[in-house]
Amino acid sequence: MAAEKLEAPASVSIEIFEKYDEELSQECHNIIAALPSESDWFSVQLYRYQGFWYQKRLIQPILNCQKHFQAHDTDIFIATPLKCGTTWLKALTFTIINRKKYNLNPNLDTTQTNAPHPLLTANPHVLVPNLEFDLYFNTNNPDLSSFPSPRLLSSHLPYASLPEPAKQSRCKMVFLCRNPKDVFVSFWHFTNRLRPDIQEFNTIEYLFEKFCRGVNYFGPFWDHVLGYYKESLERPEKIMFLKYEELKSEPVRVLKDLGKFLGYGFSEEEENGNVIDDILRLCSFENLKNLEVNKSEKLPAGVENKTYFRRGEVGDWKNFLTIDMMKQIDAITEEKFGKHDLKF
Repeated sequence: MAAEKLEAPASVSIEIFEKYDEELSQECHNIIAALPSESDWFSVQLYRYQGFWYQKRLIQPILNCQKHFQAHDTDIFIATPLKCGTTWLKALTFTIINRKKYNLNPNLDTTQTNAPHPLLTANPHVLVPNLEFDLYFNTNNPDLSSFPSPRLLSSHLPYASLPEPAKQSRCKMVFLCRNPKDVFVSFWHFTNRLRPDIQEFNTIEYLFEKFCRGVNYFGPFWDHVLGYYKESLERPEKIMFLKYEELKSEPVRVLKDLGKFLGYGFSEEEENGNVIDDILRLCSFENLKNLEVNKSEKLPAGVENKTYFRRGEVGDWKNFLTIDMMKQIDAITEEKFGKHDLKF
């Protein structure tokens, strides 16, 4: 295992995970009181709700959106487990849908007929808000009236816990997952960067044991993936199932398929021109990472934008996992996915 020094934790607040109990409804208190719990990656409690693990303060917005969200048939959802390429997929999907509205390559476009692209000044998580972390975090009735159609939304919720209107409507869902070994390593780095400076790093061994048992935000990872995978086989017109590795190795093919699935397919002229290349260039990891907005600004919750841009590589797990760790995750993956012919 190659040694690599961890980056220092970002100076960010994790207040989003530590709201006071009085902000929870009585119904939420009653539900939480009956749930199994365990110490989480931030040394506070996680609770197992509807088969998956969440921090206490997150159960309230999950209840809010489950009870009050009303889907439109034209909605587009980006669904992912944590640390599976959410930021990249948000950027790509937003840009595909709005490609005729904004300049894709302002350095080459001298006509200036379109507006500057929002990705140049806004993080993808701002452009594509999350149901449970953003819209329903502090309210059960967010104002969505200003959202243009199609409404582009996101969620980390497992399929079983999505609001019923989202599941029953004809809205489109794009699900992105990733090799669980890379998911774990990315998650380990991410959580350590969110920890306050006064705390020590979570050791990889401590978090590895929890990840393998499924005790992590929105985990177990394998159950999360299977929920969307099975549904995508039953309803391929509704759910597009993608792997991060495919997006990295065949970006042009995946972009064409994604555009077609969403109802925003590329014309022959666009395919023969620079449109797809311009989208990939604009939304590339390196371009987004080096934009000023993603180097110096923060999301409303206080997390620094740069926290979402570490390496984005396939196979980074080789730099951190021991052979025994690799074998353990592979064994779990084979047990969970093998009978479904789902491979990574």
